[in-house]
Amino acid sequence: MSKIVVKQEESQSFKVLHQMKNGDHRRIDLYFMLPKDMGVNPQNMDAGAYCHSAVVGRRSYYSTGLHLPLVQGRFVSLNKRTVEEFRLYLNLFAYQFSIAIETDSKELAQIKDVDQFYQSLNELCDIVAQLLKKFRRNEPSEPKWKHYFENADNYLSWFCEQRFLKLVSHAPRSSEYNSVVEQAIGLCRAESAYRDGRKYNSEQTKSDPNRVSNKMLLLRRLIQQGVVLKEELKTLGVGLKKLTSGIATGVIMVIVSTLIIKAQGALSGLTLALVLTLAVIYAFREIFKDDLRNALWRRIQKGRPRWSRTLRDTTSQSAIGRQLIWADFINKKDLPEEVRSILSRRHSQNKVDAEILHYGISSRIAQKEFLSGYSTIQEQINFSLAPFARYLERGKAKIYRESDGKVSSESVERRYQINLVLMLKENRQPPTFARYKITMNRSQIIDISESKLPDDIAPILAEPKPESEPDSQPISEQTANDTPTKLPS
Repeated sequence: MSKIVVKQEESQSFKVLHQMKNGDHRRIDLYFMLPKDMGVNPQNMDAGAYCHSAVVGRRSYYSTGLHLPLVQGRFVSLNKRTVEEFRLYLNLFAYQFSIAIETDSKELAQIKDVDQFYQSLNELCDIVAQLLKKFRRNEPSEPKWKHYFENADNYLSWFCEQRFLKLVSHAPRSSEYNSVVEQAIGLCRAESAYRDGRKYNSEQTKSDPNRVSNKMLLLRRLIQQGVVLKEELKTLGVGLKKLTSGIATGVIMVIVSTLIIKAQGALSGLTLALVLTLAVIYAFREIFKDDLRNALWRRIQKGRPRWSRTLRDTTSQSAIGRQLIWADFINKKDLPEEVRSILSRRHSQNKVDAEILHYGISSRIAQKEFLSGYSTIQEQINFSLAPFARYLERGKAKIYRESDGKVSSESVERRYQINLVLMLKENRQPPTFARYKITMNRSQIIDISESKLPDDIAPILAEPKPESEPDSQPISEQTANDTPTKLPS
């Protein structure tokens, strides 16, 4: 797998995935080439506001194999553990399980081929049923541990049911695969009956969708405890901005005071001409004060990070890493030389004027050991393109065709292509690059494809695979070993 994965998430969003280890220093820069005909520019969209509203990240401890066939090999039996350790490892498994079913169901929903869709749905049902059975087989008997198990079991049961119901509701219609649909619905009914039998939720909660949703959101937050890193975001340059404002005001006042003194020397006494001159001087002060302050701030802020983020372990509260974040519209001359070289090799029809939106994130991970058994942090950054879509035009054109003397017309949609260049710098190594073409219309992302780089540009290569990865054991081998996955007891 590549060091950085770029793939579609929802209809109008895509995600960037990568992993970091102890002592890593990694910087990722994304350059969005937004065609001017999209209507997105610094005048109508602030880069900082876009990042706050449309860029969402998640940083958590990571274990290889977050797809369902590989999750069951991660959670091994642990003896003589404390309540805190039991809860921690239980949360690790439950969190990986929920992320795995979410990842696989989203990928399944994007399959257009009917046969492949239902075949994958059938396999997903079997795997989920098997994992839930093995998970519940090792329910702890101690009352102080049982409560944590029931919270995780309640959420996983409900979440699996919801993901399968969503898949079935949007599944392509085919009478040939009614048995697969019945299997998925049967699993959902079984999970609903299981929760009723265990009395996980009251009748009042089950009858109100809002209460169910909010309760499950709370349970998800509970199982994220100790797994998802706590984030402390801080805005940078607040004091520097105040200093810039003070300098700009001081410069304006020096100029204004000089003009006032000269005006008083030229116009003796308090006359109407002096009053009008002073009024004009103060009017110009109000006009140019903000412009000078903003121009000076843009000059000072250029190239500086906007925010810093500290990542902490929610259990020990120790700092795991620190990140610096950049976000701004930049000029073409500010692009790295390699990025300009990549863009210059495009086909002539793709060389259109574009606004350049830059998003960068620099991560420095601490040398200290992570949570026991984990040496990797996964960062997932979701970019929503919905704020861009509101500026796009709807397709109004028609294509005409002639056949046997008859002319027919067909409406066509307006599509836009965003060029995305990704630059990766690791430790002191030279930067590597990747280029993607994002095709979208007003309602959704049509396609995300990786483009070939020039021969003299270093591409982002795949991560070297460790010599031994117990979590990456093939599902066939796991099934052959008839040893159930056990919870700590």
